[in-house]
Amino acid sequence: MTAKAEASPARLTFGKKLRAARRAKDMTLEDLAEASGMNWSYISQVESGHRNIAVDNMWKLAQGLGVELRELL
Repeated sequence: MTAKAEASPARLTFGKKLRAARRAKDMTLEDLAEASGMNWSYISQVESGHRNIAVDNMWKLAQGLGVELRELL
């Protein structure tokens, strides 16, 4: 059995900024999932810092929110 890896500070920061931007736009996880073409449970894991995310997926989420990627970094 392996221990659960802790979320890195970078993943936590991105996740917090993503969640704040989503909430500022009054979007649910489902809304963002539809707008970005991604799964809501994946987005939830990204927001909590439990999922490592590729740059391409960061861009998709930024596009779904209608913000520049740099705002989430």
